[in-house]
Amino acid sequence: MAISDTSPEIEAMQLAIRRKMTTAQRWQVALDISDLSLELRKAGLRREQPESPERQIIIELFRRDFLPQPLPASVQ
Repeated sequence: MAISDTSPEIEAMQLAIRRKMTTAQRWQVALDISDLSLELRKAGLRREQPESPERQIIIELFRRDFLPQPLPASVQ
């Protein structure tokens, strides 16, 4: 059994709302969550590397997601 801080009544309401959503609305929610996740990760990197320009922040996110090693100098 999963641990939850949401009451069964509220959980039922959330489920009812999700069931009424169109496919497009569900996709939009997923995209919004993805965008929020990206912004939070960028904010964390900015806190770690306040001197880094936006381009370098994006490169570092890409590196962390897709490459086990740092990017080649030609890409930086």
